[in-house]
Amino acid sequence: MAAQFGRRLRRGATSTAVAAAVVAALSASQAPGATLGLATQPGGNDQPAAAEPEDGAATGNDQYHTDLPPLTTPGTPSTSVDLPATSAESGIPASVLAAYKQAQSTIAGTDPACRLPWQLLAAIGKVESGQARGGKVDASGTTLSPILGPALDGNGFALIPDTDNGAYDNDTVTDRAVGPMQFIPSTWATWGQDANGDGRKDPNNVYDAALAAGRYLCAGTRDLSLGTDIDRAVLSYNHSNAYLSTVRSWFEYYNNGTHSVPDGTGVLPTTPGPATGTTPGPAATSPSSSSSPSTSPSTSPSPDPTPGTASPSPSPSPTPGGKPGGTQTTKPPTTTTPPSPAQVRKLAGIENAGTGTLTAMAGQDFAGDVTVRAVDGEGDSFAQAPVTFTISGDTDARFAGGATSAEAVTSADGTASAPALVAGETTGDFQIHAAAGTTGQFSLAFTATVTARRADTVARTTSTALTAAQGGEFAEDVQVKATLGGAVASGVAVTATILDSAGQPVPEGQGPRFTGANDTSVSTLTGLTTDADGLLTLPQIHAGDTVGTYTLRITTEGGAVLDIELTVEAPPAA
Repeated sequence: MAAQFGRRLRRGATSTAVAAAVVAALSASQAPGATLGLATQPGGNDQPAAAEPEDGAATGNDQYHTDLPPLTTPGTPSTSVDLPATSAESGIPASVLAAYKQAQSTIAGTDPACRLPWQLLAAIGKVESGQARGGKVDASGTTLSPILGPALDGNGFALIPDTDNGAYDNDTVTDRAVGPMQFIPSTWATWGQDANGDGRKDPNNVYDAALAAGRYLCAGTRDLSLGTDIDRAVLSYNHSNAYLSTVRSWFEYYNNGTHSVPDGTGVLPTTPGPATGTTPGPAATSPSSSSSPSTSPSTSPSPDPTPGTASPSPSPSPTPGGKPGGTQTTKPPTTTTPPSPAQVRKLAGIENAGTGTLTAMAGQDFAGDVTVRAVDGEGDSFAQAPVTFTISGDTDARFAGGATSAEAVTSADGTASAPALVAGETTGDFQIHAAAGTTGQFSLAFTATVTARRADTVARTTSTALTAAQGGEFAEDVQVKATLGGAVASGVAVTATILDSAGQPVPEGQGPRFTGANDTSVSTLTGLTTDADGLLTLPQIHAGDTVGTYTLRITTEGGAVLDIELTVEAPPAA
């Protein structure tokens, strides 16, 4: 985390005390999710039981931002996190917000089982860099100046000797966390991404960094729709229960709503820190542990019990999951962790609620609606869950009203239905996706099929015999009408073919012909369609030079067939 952001927690002897202070502050404020899912070992040990760090910690367990979200009514322990729609703190700089949402969308396509919510990236970005220092990025999303954490030299932080020759952090002695998501260079070498398509994996670019953080959080088989997997993912990012509590608090806050603000105008801590890239002093500030919550943590400094020492805890027992570079995290003193809030019933998935085969003829309504049912972890119906239905694929099918997406909320029985689905003229398969949850983390896909317009009957509109003299033309145009179930069949594909007495298409120059494209003479016409009244008038037919009886065969999509007799006679004697 860059040193210029105030109210940070310093790794070292203050770890346990600050963790307890943050958890206590969150518990007192009743901020949603503040202590949800914290996995502690027996006896109140502050070390997480199932952190599962990937390659150590992504940030090197360096310092981080500790401001908490504002409360609805400061000083009232039972209040919840304010709906942020009207809060300055809920504003996320436009480029930064776009980067988080793009990362969620990208990972949803490559690792859908992870169900990464962009709000989790926003929470980590808030804690790690104050949303890229309030969104101070250029048009491509790269920070206007480097965001560097302190030197990881073992003096109150992990000891990580230089791994990048200063390429990312301008430090050839030790590593520093870099960029808006505060990756240490050795972790970036494994997880770095090029999300903005400029050919570079740049930890200072918010698009690259957000996608890398998302993939890091999704490592292994994590499902981030589950609270326990969120805890493991966040703890792998920075191995501290205090850090987890702070990220969790912002995650819940952003889940209540956010809004976009111009780049460079995001809210920063009220107490600025040292200049970019400098190492903080031996003392770090921490939130107040008072039982009376406030809109933000206290900025009163908390002295480091053992400044400058590399082993912050008197306990000699090392614990697994230590920092990279050969250093170990020592076991902190036993603390009492406040109990987690009462279990809240949560959305756990969606299922098909009777949606049948989705097939319709072009231009017609589909017979049934797409209906899903939201369920909780016990499989019971879950009401008031938001559901978004989206049409995708090569199709011009639309929901009633012409939209390609529609939103609904599940009813008391947990079900929600999409609007009526109307087939377009493009035939073939397409998909309707149903996504439930505030981040669309639960989804189902349905396949729908549009078939070509068809007719089951085709007939002439007149009954006049069709006769022409050799070398002349048939005087009457042939008009037919197509129907389906007795109703007009418009837009139906029709083929017209002239056959000889053997039932074969008439060869060139040996019987009646149509004039085709480029004035060519053809025995078969395709690409014909009936009009809005189901009618089709064929082009004029030339008799040709061969006397005889021929058949004009009309066929329609759907299998209707009509044979009409054509007679070519010799001209009368002079």
